[in-house]
Amino acid sequence: MTIRRAVPDITTADPVGSSGFLPALGFRDEMNLGWVVNLVSPSNPTAQVILITKDAAASVNPDLSVEVDDVDAAYEAVRATDAEIVYPIIDEQWGARRFFVRAPAGRVVNVVSHR
Repeated sequence: MTIRRAVPDITTADPVGSSGFLPALGFRDEMNLGWVVNLVSPSNPTAQVILITKDAAASVNPDLSVEVDDVDAAYEAVRATDAEIVYPIIDEQWGARRFFVRAPAGRVVNVVSHR
């Protein structure tokens, strides 16, 4: 399994407004669904920040997103451990296939692949 990127997910009431100075640092909007904004560096596309109000599908917001090349293999690998799956694997309407797992320190990790 290959990790394509790891991105912090920052919960905020106003994702667009919270981007503040990030464009001045070179980040640009990659995706804006209203409830989530993904900012990316054009010169290093793996350098990203996600700003999120409330996840549109899950009952909990992730703290970290990890994009992998094979989310189904990642899901099976995580299920083989004693980790808590807090959102089962699913194909989302916006083109992601993902699941959430709670890390040992309590943080929620969104493990995702994009179709």
